[in-house]
Amino acid sequence: MSENNIKMISWNVNGLRAVIKKDFHKSLKNMDADIVAIQETKIQEHQLTDEIKNIEGYESYWSFSTVKKGYSGIGIYTRIKPQDIKYGIGISKYDNEGRIIEMDFKDFIFFNIYFPNGQMSEERLQYKLDFYRDFFEYIDAYKDKGKCLIIAGDFNTAHNEIDLKNPKANEKRSGFLRIERDWMDRIINNGYVDTFRYFYPDKIKYSWWTYRFNARANNAGWRIDYFFVTQNIIDKGLIKDAFIDNDIYGSDHCPVGIDVKI
Repeated sequence: MSENNIKMISWNVNGLRAVIKKDFHKSLKNMDADIVAIQETKIQEHQLTDEIKNIEGYESYWSFSTVKKGYSGIGIYTRIKPQDIKYGIGISKYDNEGRIIEMDFKDFIFFNIYFPNGQMSEERLQYKLDFYRDFFEYIDAYKDKGKCLIIAGDFNTAHNEIDLKNPKANEKRSGFLRIERDWMDRIINNGYVDTFRYFYPDKIKYSWWTYRFNARANNAGWRIDYFFVTQNIIDKGLIKDAFIDNDIYGSDHCPVGIDVKI
């Protein structure tokens, strides 16, 4: 890492123990990122092996689901030591599912978030919408004080038609419902910037493909993994690029990232 350039990656690994067997360590080395946020680890604390936890050059931090085994969970590998770490936002129905890690790096506050999936039931869709509301209410308090925020993770929503292969066929499916997309509009209208769209307004690129129908080979995907930043970071010219790395396999998601100058 050069003095002020930081590379950040977010990757839903869809089962960390499974992806470890699929060249995860090699992928991590090739990505050469300073901060790597992973989601959907599906592990409990007692399953944190040395191979998972202790990767050369990185410290690691973890949040686990305490309500269901083999479910949810996130982690962060970082070469830069955070000043402060918080787990959750103080609302047990979210925090118990291991979905939020917050790190204060002085120049910015970083969030690794695994937003809920709303496809299972009406109750889970409402849980997802409530999560959006309550999480952004929590971080708005930082934004309103002028803090620089970086929010990475699987948002489980494709924002616009450009963000998925078959928008018409999916408009009644959670992940592309108008009510979910309205939340993405609200986030943007409230001073958060989708970094990939900021740099590439017309580029078609996806970050998730179903395992069915040979979807990844046919590139029939969705862009549901994001790096959002507060407008003040954009105004300062601190984001140098945003990217989606379709060439890294091991999960039904691929890594997304940003290059930051701090």
